[in-house]
Amino acid sequence: MSQVAGCPVVVIGAGPVGLAAAAHLAERGVEFLVLESGTSAAAAIDEWRHVRLFSPWRYDMDAAARRLLERSGWLAPDPDQLPTGGDLVDRYLAPLAKTPELADRIRYGAEVVAVTRLGFDRLSNGGRGTAGREQAPFLVRLDDGEELLAGAVIDAAGTWRSPNVLGGSGIPARGETAELLVPALPDVLGADRARFAGRRTAVVGAGHSAATTLLDLAELAETEPGTEVVWVVRGTSQERSYGGGDADELPARGALGARLRRLVRSGRVELVSGFRIEAVGRSADGQVELTAGDRTVVADAVVNSTGFRPDHAIVSELRLDLDPVLGSTRALAPLIDPNVHSCGTVPPHGADELGHPEPGYYAVGAKSYGRAPTFLLATGYEQARSVVAALAGDWEAARDVQLNLPETGVCSSNLVYGEGESGGGLLTVVDQQVGTTSGCCG
Repeated sequence: MSQVAGCPVVVIGAGPVGLAAAAHLAERGVEFLVLESGTSAAAAIDEWRHVRLFSPWRYDMDAAARRLLERSGWLAPDPDQLPTGGDLVDRYLAPLAKTPELADRIRYGAEVVAVTRLGFDRLSNGGRGTAGREQAPFLVRLDDGEELLAGAVIDAAGTWRSPNVLGGSGIPARGETAELLVPALPDVLGADRARFAGRRTAVVGAGHSAATTLLDLAELAETEPGTEVVWVVRGTSQERSYGGGDADELPARGALGARLRRLVRSGRVELVSGFRIEAVGRSADGQVELTAGDRTVVADAVVNSTGFRPDHAIVSELRLDLDPVLGSTRALAPLIDPNVHSCGTVPPHGADELGHPEPGYYAVGAKSYGRAPTFLLATGYEQARSVVAALAGDWEAARDVQLNLPETGVCSSNLVYGEGESGGGLLTVVDQQVGTTSGCCG
């Protein structure tokens, strides 16, 4: 086995890709423990359960996970239907977490705050060099101070908890605080309706999560007088945001961009382009002000739909080889470069491309892609399968990576960065977020 003997594999995150990894570990008889910071499986997806994915069920489920579910008498949903985030949780992920093979191996309310090697920092071991580093177990510390030992770590924590900032230079704009902003994918037509009805809302971002919120706000405006919708983007052309239209192999995704284009042309959505936010503040009457040079956008609410980024802080003492631009592994970066690939043209990749100089640590899912927006859930499932095969010592299976993805013109979510949320949903791109009408999650 390609892991430290006598210790379980620790999987961080009980989202779609984390549970897929757990299912593959269970099938191979490898001891494992899943650590989930939330109180239930797929807690992040549960926060956007109102959003409908634009990838059908056939792309949203892992093969090993399906096999475990079917042993428990589970009935698969129609493969051609489009699930919501809530469907994904209720009909697939929650039942998966309750299967006999997984139920007792998932710990909820277990937030990982650090991963290192027992007795080793990133540089050395108390001046004694690094001999024996690879034989030392991983030390996983939780937020309550408890420490666990792991033979290997599969980091499927995703990016949902690490939103990008509004600032046009990659750092927070002057005055930018979370209290001034609404997180991505609010339930505009449901639980959050009162927050937006009859008010002026600015949505910042050029990806699928932004489009989803803009469409919901436009629908709200049809029945709620005084509701105004403003779309704020850095770029000067929105063609990539509008997507592939009829040429998109995921029709629901193509329709998303086409509807948004019509709303902008009709004036029902006010487009403010070429707007690189420098400052955020409150006006005298309590509205939120966005400033770019001598231009200002004022709104009652501002939704941050600029996407997400990975947080590598918990593994800062491990030896990682990260691409300086994307933040993925250096080997993976050219395969997912959004200047070259859409999500449907990313080549097959697995344990070899996801490995680091720190043997036994792998980031999978949305986190593995760094800031690239080309992640799809189906890709994450194949990553998990390959990594588990490698940890089990089956390198032939680990390197036999197969991907069959619907090729499309545009699938990015954070397009203002030249990319694109979950996305990023599940074969749905989640803005380097975790779930939107795209379908990518971690």
